[in-house]
Amino acid sequence: MWYRFLVASLIASAFIPSLTSSQETASVVTNNTTREAYSQAIQPLATEDMQTFQQGRGLVRQSWIISPALDREIAGLGPLYNRNACIACHAKNGRGFAPDSPEESMRSMLVRLSIPGKTITGAPLPLPWYGDQLQEFGAPGVNAEGRAHLHYAETDVLLNGGEIVSVRTPRISFSNLAYGSMPDNLQTSARIAPAIYGMGLLAAIPDSTLLALAAQPKPGKIKGKVNWVWSAEQQKTVIGRFGWKANVATLREQTASALAGDMGLSSHLFPHGNCAKEQTACQQAPVSGIPEISAAQLEQMEFYQLALAAPAPRQQQQASIQRGALLFRQAQCAVCHQPEIKTGAFPRLTALGEQAIAPYTDLLLHDMGPALADQRPDFAASGSEWRTPPLWGIGLAKQVEPHAGFLHDGRARTILEAILWHGGEAEESRNMVQQMSRQERQHLLDFIESL
Repeated sequence: MWYRFLVASLIASAFIPSLTSSQETASVVTNNTTREAYSQAIQPLATEDMQTFQQGRGLVRQSWIISPALDREIAGLGPLYNRNACIACHAKNGRGFAPDSPEESMRSMLVRLSIPGKTITGAPLPLPWYGDQLQEFGAPGVNAEGRAHLHYAETDVLLNGGEIVSVRTPRISFSNLAYGSMPDNLQTSARIAPAIYGMGLLAAIPDSTLLALAAQPKPGKIKGKVNWVWSAEQQKTVIGRFGWKANVATLREQTASALAGDMGLSSHLFPHGNCAKEQTACQQAPVSGIPEISAAQLEQMEFYQLALAAPAPRQQQQASIQRGALLFRQAQCAVCHQPEIKTGAFPRLTALGEQAIAPYTDLLLHDMGPALADQRPDFAASGSEWRTPPLWGIGLAKQVEPHAGFLHDGRARTILEAILWHGGEAEESRNMVQQMSRQERQHLLDFIESL
């Protein structure tokens, strides 16, 4: 009898946090489970806010064109770029994926480039002739930088119960390099596009909460730290919370840097686009305006992402889901993938403030071991440290984008593969999952996919 009581208590503690009373009038989650699950606004939104949301949505879905053009409203793409629209990588606001072979192009991912050292702000040091990101396309008269290819080595992992899972280790190569060969000390990092829903709720988590989470005692080898980054908007060093290495301070900066880096669209935060220091033709190419993205447009795009609801957890009363929630905690997954955090006051969109949310992240950096390391430091993040990715809505990832990948470079094709790549601070958790029975692992996966 006492055993049943203990199990019931543990299951209850592993369960999704209940909504706060303020959420009775303002819902920050959505029950939509279609391909539009990641595209729903929090409710309700004031008329003016809904207008801003719709304007931002239009800009996120906008296909930009190369300058000069008659329609200056949508001109400014390039002169170097990876894609011509935000949704080209973030399809329906979901995550991207990696190509399955070297012949496939990187449709929703990119490759970061740097050399050892740091800029004056502490950021990775870009290549003078390629910048900090490889650009696959160029405007007329401007040579595209080249192409990146992913090659994989497959390895079988044996799990308890005889199950065998194949995991793939990526390797990057380059071709058609237009501005010279890559240096021997090149640092690279392949990155798929992250999902962009629920970002406002992550922005509303107070810095003090992140510092407290970092200071909390943790079991085993688990540590966790904040990334201290330079904010172009605030002109000072602050806590980072966005990006695969928590290397961006605010959602506005994340949006502006992606516009510049991925599409060559300048803004007041990043006024110089993405031409590298020694790319003369790129620097001399025509532009549609200075800047090409106005402060009002950037604000609208930011607001759209702030107001995107997070998917609500599903089927939480099922026995297999509840058993998986217990196993999730027993395997120490919940230490980093925090199941409950409270937001603070958030004047930018007050409905996001003072909410008990279930993002399943601590937004902290954790050393994930050498197997996942890209050997490319980013501010205070080492080459093997990555931000804990939020798990909310992850079970709908392939509903929204059938090819969706997992981990920073999309190497994992399934959630189980992603777990098996966990090392470093998460090694004990990975080992516990490997040693679970086949049925227990399925319960765990059922729970994660219910989030």
